[in-house]
Amino acid sequence: MSKKTLPYGLWNSPITPALLGRKIRLNDVQWAGDGKTLIWVEGRSGHNLLVAKTGNDAERDLTGDVPVQPTLGYGGGEFTTRAKRAVFASGGRLYKIPLSKGLSRPITPEFGQLAAPAISPDGRRVLYVHSYEGQDSLALTNLDGENFPQKVAQGADFYMQPVWHPSGEKIAWVEWNHPQMPWDGTRLMLSDFSETKILAGDADTPIFQPEFSPDGRYLSYIVQDGEWDSLVLYDLDTGKKQILISDSVLMMPAWVQGLRTHAWSFDSSHIFFLRNEKGKHSLWLVEVRNGKETEIKTPYTHITQLAASPEDSKLAFIGESPQIAQEVVIWNKGECKTVKRSMADNLVPDYLPSPEAIEWLAADGTTVHGLYFPPSSAEFKSEGLPPLIVSIHGGPTSQKYVQHNANSRNDAAFFTSRGFGVLQVNYRGGTGYGRSYMLTLRKKWGPLDVEDAVNGAQALVDLGLADPKRLVIMGGSAGGYTVLNALVHNPGFFKAGIALYAVSNLFTLEMDTHKFESHYNASLVGTLPEDAEFYKEWSAVFHADKIRDAVAVFHGAEDKAVAPSQSETIVAALRANKVPHIYRVYEGEGHGWRKAETIETFYQEVVEFLRQYVIFG
Repeated sequence: MSKKTLPYGLWNSPITPALLGRKIRLNDVQWAGDGKTLIWVEGRSGHNLLVAKTGNDAERDLTGDVPVQPTLGYGGGEFTTRAKRAVFASGGRLYKIPLSKGLSRPITPEFGQLAAPAISPDGRRVLYVHSYEGQDSLALTNLDGENFPQKVAQGADFYMQPVWHPSGEKIAWVEWNHPQMPWDGTRLMLSDFSETKILAGDADTPIFQPEFSPDGRYLSYIVQDGEWDSLVLYDLDTGKKQILISDSVLMMPAWVQGLRTHAWSFDSSHIFFLRNEKGKHSLWLVEVRNGKETEIKTPYTHITQLAASPEDSKLAFIGESPQIAQEVVIWNKGECKTVKRSMADNLVPDYLPSPEAIEWLAADGTTVHGLYFPPSSAEFKSEGLPPLIVSIHGGPTSQKYVQHNANSRNDAAFFTSRGFGVLQVNYRGGTGYGRSYMLTLRKKWGPLDVEDAVNGAQALVDLGLADPKRLVIMGGSAGGYTVLNALVHNPGFFKAGIALYAVSNLFTLEMDTHKFESHYNASLVGTLPEDAEFYKEWSAVFHADKIRDAVAVFHGAEDKAVAPSQSETIVAALRANKVPHIYRVYEGEGHGWRKAETIETFYQEVVEFLRQYVIFG
């Protein structure tokens, strides 16, 4: 069938706002102790719950009476499971629930914030991360909930990834202090409950995901000791360290609790692990005995939350690719079986573009990276050059990956199927391209990310892939900060900007943000009062009179990371300067959209904004 000719930006698409709103979020997956039951966290609109599936039986909801929702930092570390129970975090409490039948029951008093529960091997205790009135710790409680929790580690500013030794006599975890972030430098700690020691890491060496081998001989972890990451084994008997994998990207920036990129096999003979090459994941295993590596072929380009069966060779994970929506997967003996899909698998492939990795040079000669998605449709075509949306990731210590793009967190296909090109910019300061690349942004947040966004758009214009008169810049959080600064410092270059829960004032961000990021500015832009001029120069609210391009501003009313006042002040300045704009505040939403109705409304309003100010404007 021949394609119809219609102007770019006006194509009809099956990837509707309602479709994105209905998409299920898959956050984590783990095996129960029987090695047959798989449990995962499923987000339906604004509600998270645990879902279980045993063998060929139908899946079933475990929870529903109580939402599965940690409140510590940006979340993550939702649950743990062992034997016939699961323990999960909700608000300021831990709850337990049987895997057979029964309701959730609290096992800790309601106070503070908590996450990352870990049940002891004997099934009697639960270790978890706790924070109360700004003081973080590792806490221990009985699974029966009868005794008040006790602190087992305190004194550090942050704790993450607590794990038990199979004997139940040792624990390990990651901790760090301000002003470091977990990708800057952390410490790997080992304790037998009477003595605690540092095994690795320091203020400039990040440690990620400690795991004990099932036979109890080793503690594995990932370290970035230099430019790239290594997978290390620590022999608990001899104290010797062995590097199994080196010179690779193996870890992810630990924005949330509970991230896993490697997993021990049930018999301790090998370790499954992920490699990240320019935003594309591959799955591997390495033999502990001789270090031999073998790639496991899968159809997925983005893989998270590796979980090896405790009873056999099966591996579970969450996988996706540009053509495959996020799904829970079991790999077994060379085959991948889908257990749960996040959305219907019925989109015509022509609506789901595969990205092309592109590079361009910064002014200082650094190679900057991005992923380009061309307009794509099974039904429409256009003449001339397409409009381009330059998509800026948050963080800024983060990365855009090669993954499915028909979802509310990575929405390139929503726009390309309507006739827009999309450039996802992995600007300097992000992860996945070496430590030096990440460190380049230090005390240059604002100048470098804006430069990379502008130069990336110009690179596509020069390649004849984008209309220079219809360039749009879009981003959330730190990405929204880049959006506003790009409009301030390059007026007229972009036709419009879309800023989600954006930082507009670095001074108030310094005072209003949550504990996790309360010292983040020290490395990104400097300290006060010494660097006040830089703070002012790159706070868009003080220069809003320079913005002349249309702006769409969105914020969640309950955002704890970037206060809604950040958007309120920039909108007031836009209004005073009579800059064309729209402003929407979504009730019941925080730092990002979770409710189906919010997601649907947001994309409807973005489409209307783009058509009014970019296509017809």
